[in-house]
Amino acid sequence: HRVNMLEQSLSDNEQFKIDLSEIERKGKSYTYDTIRILKEKHPDTEFYFIIGADMVEDLPNWYKVDELIQLVQFVAVNRPNYKTGTPYPVIMVDVPDVDISSSMIRQKVRDGCSIRYLVTAETEKYIESEGLYKNEK
Repeated sequence: HRVNMLEQSLSDNEQFKIDLSEIERKGKSYTYDTIRILKEKHPDTEFYFIIGADMVEDLPNWYKVDELIQLVQFVAVNRPNYKTGTPYPVIMVDVPDVDISSSMIRQKVRDGCSIRYLVTAETEKYIESEGLYKNEK
């Protein structure tokens, strides 16, 4: 469902492409493995990995993080109630605090609340047509 929602949201945008390497790979998935594969496929591309401040705090626990930072430039955006301080080379981007998460969107759907303006119109239609999240706990 997530791939379908992405495809619909990006259908009119030629700047972004979806790569399913991570989804198609069997077994446990690590960012390091995904970025390594993408770098092999696209050796002349400079990759940026955008994460929220909540993930910046957790970087020391990431699989092969020291090797990963050699492959990709991390970019972090602030999130409410999280700090962005890290010894890793991360470009910090200050954005307005937007307290939106996938869990909150799923909860709103379960509660019968509108998710308009929180997701694209295409994503909202897809969630509704597929009956997603209504019966989740």
